[in-house]
Amino acid sequence: MSVIKYGASPIAWTNDDLPSLGGDTPLESCLADIRDVGFDGVELGGKFPRRADQLAPILKQYDLELVGGWYSSNLLTRSVEDEIEALQDHLVLLKAMKCSVFIVAETSNAIHGDRDEPMRDQPTLGGEDWRMFCERMSALGDYLDGEGLRLAYHHHLGTSVEKKPDIDKFLALTNDNVGLTLDVGHAAGGGVDAAEIIAEYPSRIVHVHCKDIRRSVFDSVRDSGSSFLDGVLEGMFTVPGDGDVDFKPVFQALKQIGYEGWIIVEAEQDPAKAPPKEYALKGLDTLKQLSAGAGLGA
Repeated sequence: MSVIKYGASPIAWTNDDLPSLGGDTPLESCLADIRDVGFDGVELGGKFPRRADQLAPILKQYDLELVGGWYSSNLLTRSVEDEIEALQDHLVLLKAMKCSVFIVAETSNAIHGDRDEPMRDQPTLGGEDWRMFCERMSALGDYLDGEGLRLAYHHHLGTSVEKKPDIDKFLALTNDNVGLTLDVGHAAGGGVDAAEIIAEYPSRIVHVHCKDIRRSVFDSVRDSGSSFLDGVLEGMFTVPGDGDVDFKPVFQALKQIGYEGWIIVEAEQDPAKAPPKEYALKGLDTLKQLSAGAGLGA
């Protein structure tokens, strides 16, 4: 029997990239909602204490596990040794909280946080940069292995690993211990078939993010030259079951590979327009129905 746990990203309650979205929402309100909806765990957010002796009793109060949390790497511009030094505080927290994955995304050339950059202008790498980047990421994967965590690389719109050829090249040039955070929403936005990625790279799928996209909104934002953050404000993302992505093949593919681990409901939206608790409940219900239908976790 495979073990599946469901977690939530706090970004629907308080958006770290757009502090105006949910900036006045207390951490306690966010955690209470996540507990009440029925999640097993939560990823890190900007309002979380970053010391285990402070965070652990808070999460225990809400009966939630820490799943992990985003780490922004800069391996295109600094050495592996410097990156390892920079990530120590994050690593110490994850180890103390008994997390199993270390979620990484390369942000040194990313545009998704810049409202002046059109979402369609994805940064790209040349051949030598690809080689250097993947060698460094592999070395980081080796280091994290030795620390007891699996590197879970997050492909993401507005970064160098966005489209199918990017994911293929990244996985071909990195060691097998470099896993993937499969994000269904970012896959759909990048023209990637998430179920195909799962089937093609079964041993590399170590973490799963499930968000939906509203295709007409997404296409309008991309075609108009607006930014990723403008798209968030316009509502291009939502929870599973509320958009245009067909998640059924994704869950069938996860079942086929015997996936075990976390599945995260994540959808950055304006909480004033999309009440986080209400949408999180819809997303979790959708995923549990899909899991049951696919026999995932059985």
